[in-house]
Amino acid sequence: MAALTKYEHLRGNFKRAKLLVIEDNDDHWTLIRNAINQSLPELMYVRASNSAMALELLQSWTIEEWELPKLILQDLYVPTREEGWNLVKEIKEMSPVCNRIPLVMFSSSQDPDDVNEAYQLGVSSYLVKPLDFSDWLAYFKQLRSYWWDTVTLPPVQFSV
Repeated sequence: MAALTKYEHLRGNFKRAKLLVIEDNDDHWTLIRNAINQSLPELMYVRASNSAMALELLQSWTIEEWELPKLILQDLYVPTREEGWNLVKEIKEMSPVCNRIPLVMFSSSQDPDDVNEAYQLGVSSYLVKPLDFSDWLAYFKQLRSYWWDTVTLPPVQFSV
């Protein structure tokens, strides 16, 4: 079997590509949405503004697996740090169809304890939130470069 060309690899990553963004701050969501629209126009994205909504979406997508996101971007403070950690734990305790989705934590916190705890709980990456739109845009260009242009993401596993 021939190796995949770069184009085929990228096409595979963007096939049904969806990003779940868990962010409760409306101002940050506006920045994130604009950065996604400019950096990842092929991507479909869904916002969950709280933990309950995120869990409800993920649970419904386990039944409709074609709807599963390829990546979860979660704010640590949704709205509190404790609730953010609980959400990570709940996602990681879900069925393998959901708990294997790469989860990228992002937060305004640069506390080394937060970074360590995130990785101990199984997040794939930890990012500190940028301050202005140009930095948000640069972040999403890097997310695109790494998570869609470089990494081979697992295919959605359909139940039979």
